[in-house]
Amino acid sequence: MNQAALHQLLASKKVLGEAKKTPTELFHQRFHTNLTYIKDLFFSLYPASDTSYFSKKLPEKLELLFKERPEALKKQDLERLQEGNWYQSEKLVGMQLYVDRFSKDLKGLQDRLPYFQDLGVNFLHLMPITTRPNGENDGGYAVNSYHEIDPRYGTREDFMELSQKAREKNIFLMLDFVVNHTSDEFEWAKKAKKGHKKYQDYYYTFDDRSIPDEYEKNLPEIFPESAPGNFTYIPEMEKWVMTVFNKYQWDLNYRNPEVFLEMLGNLMALANMGVDVIRFDALAFLWKKLGTISQNLPEAHTLISLFRMCLQVIAPGVILLAEAIVAPRNILKYFGENQFEGNECEIAYNASLMALLWNSIATKKSSLMIRSLNGVPNKPIDCTWINYIRCHDDIGLGYDDDFVREMGWEPFPHKQFILNYYCGRLEWSPAKGLMFMYNPKNGDGRITGSAASLLGLESALEQKNEISVSYAVDKIIMMHGIILSFGGIPLIYAGDEIATLNDYSFLEDEDFKNDSRWVNRPKQDWEVVKKLDTSNGPASIVYKTLRKMIAIRKDQEVFADHNNTVIHDTPNPHIFVFERKDAGKSIWVISNFDEVSQSLDVSWLLSNGILTGEASVDLLTGNPMTLNGNKDFYLKPFGHYWITNV
Repeated sequence: MNQAALHQLLASKKVLGEAKKTPTELFHQRFHTNLTYIKDLFFSLYPASDTSYFSKKLPEKLELLFKERPEALKKQDLERLQEGNWYQSEKLVGMQLYVDRFSKDLKGLQDRLPYFQDLGVNFLHLMPITTRPNGENDGGYAVNSYHEIDPRYGTREDFMELSQKAREKNIFLMLDFVVNHTSDEFEWAKKAKKGHKKYQDYYYTFDDRSIPDEYEKNLPEIFPESAPGNFTYIPEMEKWVMTVFNKYQWDLNYRNPEVFLEMLGNLMALANMGVDVIRFDALAFLWKKLGTISQNLPEAHTLISLFRMCLQVIAPGVILLAEAIVAPRNILKYFGENQFEGNECEIAYNASLMALLWNSIATKKSSLMIRSLNGVPNKPIDCTWINYIRCHDDIGLGYDDDFVREMGWEPFPHKQFILNYYCGRLEWSPAKGLMFMYNPKNGDGRITGSAASLLGLESALEQKNEISVSYAVDKIIMMHGIILSFGGIPLIYAGDEIATLNDYSFLEDEDFKNDSRWVNRPKQDWEVVKKLDTSNGPASIVYKTLRKMIAIRKDQEVFADHNNTVIHDTPNPHIFVFERKDAGKSIWVISNFDEVSQSLDVSWLLSNGILTGEASVDLLTGNPMTLNGNKDFYLKPFGHYWITNV
């Protein structure tokens, strides 16, 4: 039993009965339940700390932060503890968006809440809305504040009103906590530039290049084109500062326990605004160590767990999402393993599934996806995934090279093929995407583009080819159908629900033209939305189909995530099949990644428990699973089915 499950038990009505403990009494109960764990984590990171620091300073900080939490949110914390793992529910469906590109500002977003309700979305990830530098700011991930709203989006009061309205409509909110770095305009950085030693120690600062040069021997470059190297010279303080991402983003020095305490306060300031899920940005980079690549280090996991244990004490209704776009086996570690199992983040991005889906579109085969997904152990039972096909960022090709070789492919040429397929280097490819951060040293690169353009809709419309348009729409629906039915929380990227194409206007903007990710950050087209009910175009077809899928998902308890996803190895390499099973019921999700019809033999279907004819039904159409000549089940090109026995 992990700590969260223990808190759920202690807060349950079975334990409490009719006795009413005050929120403060429950806080002290959680504090003492987690105390030993917190102590072990703290001194593992800070063995040289004075014991009074832990016995006095940290408890005082926790108590102060609890007192600052609004009473309504304390009540919500208890309700969520008693509800259990609410974030694993089949009723959660998410959308990620930029507030200004979706609705101009926070007031506008509040006015759009009925749009989400119509579609069935009840979980919103708002891209950074706090203050940031003018000009380059990494899309808001260079933060000037963790809780002050940037005026372009409105005011803090606007956000508080939005969060209140969202709670009333049972809509959950997720915001980013940029935990690895601040901007160079953050208050600590400003004081460091003025010579304050205390705040210089909040960052990795050095008098000369000797230690930075030692780090550089092992540190990779995150943005080799726009931000080569990992250190920046700051003339004002005549020191070098570690800047792993961009020169204006200073890495925080978590070797200093004061940084942890300060950041815990910033974390709670965000939670107290009514945020339900906090996305820990770039958490793989939190701990730096000479002689390593300073990613995914054991100390980073210890630090994340320390944040989580303290958050559980103060606000147990708030959970953490790990933004760790790393190799499949490393992603699992951010849920916690060994002594940390289930005690790090409750949610993580299923980046492997995302990358494998795009691989299957390009190769027209599901074989690598099946092998890769079956080759990764199950996550802890109390954790869940975010499943997505696109996000605000690029698509990285994080395939496991061993699995690629098992397919008979060489990893490097295979990645080059995928890049060429999506980035306009193959004349026959229908995909229209752009390259992001190509590294000529190793041939590595990433892909940008809207889902619709990457799946061929843009080129099909240009060619005025109705068959190609139909195929592209079917691919969009199939990809979303998979994330809506796979184990975890589906997260739709805003605009994809109406098949939005690439936005090339970024090339005319001085602030954006060197960052190709802006091609897949379009403004929401509300004129298209107005015509959804009267149009028969791609936008209307995609929107209406996704709306129907979401409603079906919410009506089927089998889609709740209880590690109940079974990947089936099919005899047809073009077809991907997985089963969701719970309490004697199963739903089989079947997808054809080929542009020609494919089939499954009835004997394979029956051997896996799938009945045919009138004994089964496709939930998406209501039609029985009809066989061809009582022998084969034919799947149309890019066909997608949710089959259950009746």
